[in-house]
Amino acid sequence: MELTLNNLDNLKSDYLKNEKLVVMQHALFENDLTKIASNQQAKANQPFVFSIDLKTHGITSQLQSGRCWLFSALNVLREALINELKIEGDFELSQNYLAFYDKLEKANWFMECVKKELANDLDSEKMRFLLEGAVSDGGQWNMLVSLIEKYGICPKDAYPESFQAGHTRKLNRLINRRLRKFASEAKMAFDNDQLADIETLQAQALKEVYQLVAANFGIPPQSFTLEYYNQDHQAQSMELTSHELYQLTKLNLDDYVNVIHGPTADKPYYQTFTVEYLGNVVNGQPVQLLNLPLDEFKKATIKQMQAGELVWFGCDCSQDGDREAGLWDDAYFSYEKAFDLDLQMSKEAMLESKESAMNHAMVFSGVHLVDNQAKRWKIENSWGEKVGHKGYFIASDNWFDKYVYVVAIHKRFLPEKALKALEQEPIVLKPWDAFGTLAN
Repeated sequence: MELTLNNLDNLKSDYLKNEKLVVMQHALFENDLTKIASNQQAKANQPFVFSIDLKTHGITSQLQSGRCWLFSALNVLREALINELKIEGDFELSQNYLAFYDKLEKANWFMECVKKELANDLDSEKMRFLLEGAVSDGGQWNMLVSLIEKYGICPKDAYPESFQAGHTRKLNRLINRRLRKFASEAKMAFDNDQLADIETLQAQALKEVYQLVAANFGIPPQSFTLEYYNQDHQAQSMELTSHELYQLTKLNLDDYVNVIHGPTADKPYYQTFTVEYLGNVVNGQPVQLLNLPLDEFKKATIKQMQAGELVWFGCDCSQDGDREAGLWDDAYFSYEKAFDLDLQMSKEAMLESKESAMNHAMVFSGVHLVDNQAKRWKIENSWGEKVGHKGYFIASDNWFDKYVYVVAIHKRFLPEKALKALEQEPIVLKPWDAFGTLAN
């Protein structure tokens, strides 16, 4: 329909008749929308108390970068290492170490993907997707596994954070400009039937990206000295390689499954999926997503914590959250009542309409159960100690149902039907599917 002047007059008249909205207008003129529409009772209903509360050792900070998936995953590994070595006090693994190799591997991955699309125009659907995204900070669980299996892990003391590692926007722009230059030149070489030139172009681009990342992050060590106090406050020291340190965690990351809850028509339950062009390490672990119903999805998450293990997860953190209060809860904001809005959407509708998608990874470190039913969840975040409950957050169970999309679950916590589903050939999803967005 056309928006006419008469329509506008009617809309204005209806608005002015609503005294509540007029009062809201005055209140909002000098105040934050989220403060005006917040529901303090909802906050009071979510105390920082959990029947299962796993101890962790120090809140981390990803600063101005999108490395949440690395921070959260390394937080899981460090707890295993602390437990095995009986480390006293806080301890941190180097996120910078894996980020260095992730940048290089993603650059190479991007160029390999571009090579597969060179028969198409640069503005073709898939090529445009590749060029728009190029290399980012994000990633998924299987991408983390590929990096660790290839490069191991490193203590933060041995390879500390550089300024650029925590402030990646400008660096990413430089990397992506160089990679888009490769795509443009490779397309020209392909069209002129100069296929041998493409490999030369790729090798030169990779060399330049390595130089750029090394200058900004530093060169990772091949080996290092791990020094710490044990629980008897005795100083310990050992010479290790990155793979030897990973082996000390006693974790086999291959035993963990990317379990998703995707209630859309194109994703049947008890079926595996992968996402086209999603990855980082060429010939690394492919992304595998096992879709389970919400009750099985949640049950496996709780079982893993009941066994004393943290749970890495991916979610939409942009929805219904208060960073300062440290709370994610769809009951906390009364936008619908405040503005007479109808905002109700199912999880399926939000995924299909692009209203919601994965954009942040964190760690579940606790849950409050009443009669074996989850009421709220404790989250270890990577936004530093100055927000939330000294860096920890609460999520209501209803928020979990709506906005948690993926968890990394050990196979022993999955039902037999789910394990059987892992034997299937995965269905390939489009590159822009919502379950690939955590890597953007």
